[in-house]
Amino acid sequence: MHDTVKALLEGGPRDLPARIVPVDTSGPDLKIELRNGYEHFRATSRHANTPEGSLPVYEWWERTEMPG
Repeated sequence: MHDTVKALLEGGPRDLPARIVPVDTSGPDLKIELRNGYEHFRATSRHANTPEGSLPVYEWWERTEMPG
């Protein structure tokens, strides 16, 4: 049985659908699709106490637009 790794997102648009999200641990960055673009978050060395336990914190650092 595999546990899903989750993270807490800080910064970025106020209308993100969720602030606690599953993460792919294969890289340091996380990309969230939102409004014809992507919000990019980077892992920090911090953890935060949440209703789901202590989670790593990812901070927003940029937005990219989808082509078209």
